[in-house]
Formats: sequence, structure tokens, C-alpha cells
Amino acid sequence: MEISPEIQRAQSNEIFVCFRSSHRIAEGSLSEVAVCAWHSLQAAPTAPTLTFNRLTGKVVDLNLSGSERDVADRYAVVADTTPKRGRPKLGVVAREITLLPRHWDWLAQQPGGASVALRRLVEAARKDHTTSDDIRERITAAYSFVAAIAGDLPLFEEASRALFAQNFAKLHELIAEWPSDIRGELSNILQSRIEG
Repeated sequence: MEISPEIQRAQSNEIFVCFRSSHRIAEGSLSEVAVCAWHSLQAAPTAPTLTFNRLTGKVVDLNLSGSERDVADRYAVVADTTPKRGRPKLGVVAREITLLPRHWDWLAQQPGGASVALRRLVEAARKDHTTSDDIRERITAAYSFVAAIAGDLPLFEEASRALFAQNFAKLHELIAEWPSDIRGELSNILQSRIEG
């Protein structure tokens, strides 16, 4: 079984969670969570388990074949030691971009040159869109999570509408009877947006 691109891109600071039915049984790095999922499978082979990436809310398909050590090694984060172009010590990464000649002409006239001008433009655009992009990403991740684990729970459709309407008070009301671990993980994904 091949490792999915999402798993290959897993970073050491990403958090993953594993649920058995409606109970959160593990939280941590992908390797830690995969080992816990492996133990769960050994103890109860027919109990449904789902593993999620907390950042995206998406289900992560784990290959739990082999021994505990096989699973831990399969999902351990491996440091990338290949040399990078640009100035890696400064966090600068070189990539190719394509612009029209008039764009290159304008960039060449800017103080500090094309690279400095492009970095300033990108930073300004990021500041303008950070809040709305962050909220949209959190809501999308939250919906991915609840659709996978709570799609058959009471008031799921109404809760989904409240989520997308950003009516977090109504969302809390609607999910009050859902299992506490599912409610807790939904809050973790949304974080401050639900309280704010």
C-alpha cells in the first residue's frame, strides 16, 4: 500500500487524532497516533477507527499492517536533508515564476529589485486576507471532520448550516447532546473562532 501525499507531507508539528467510534483514543504525531490505532485494531478488530489531521479535518487512511514497530517506522517524520536552492538558512526558497514583460519591467524599477517587491506584495496580500482565509479554512476543516464522524448524529444538517453561517452559539446548542469527544475535537479544530 502506498503512502498518500498528505501523509508524506506530514510535518513534525502537525497534530493527528484517532477515534474509535465516538471516543478519541489518541492525539499526537502521526507515528504516535498510528501506533495507537494499531493497538486498537489488535484489541478490537471490528471496532471502527478513524484518524484525522486536525489542521485539515480530513480522514487519514493509515496502513496498519505489520508489527507495531513497522507502523511506527512507516509514519515517523523523516528529516529532509537534500540541499535547497535559495538561502535556506534565512528560510528563502527559490522557485520559478512566470510574468509578462511589463510585470518584469515594473518589478525592475522597484527599490530593492524584483524579489523584495514581490515579497512586499505577497505580505500585503496575506495581511489583507488572513482573517477571512483563516476562518474559511477552519470551517472547512471542521465540516470535513463532522461529516466523517457525525454525519448520522441528530441535528447534523442543522449544525452544518450553523457552522457555515458562523453562528457558533447556535452550533453549540445543536451539538450539546453529541458525544463529548466529538464536541471537544470540533472545538479544537475551530479553536478561538468558536469562542470569539
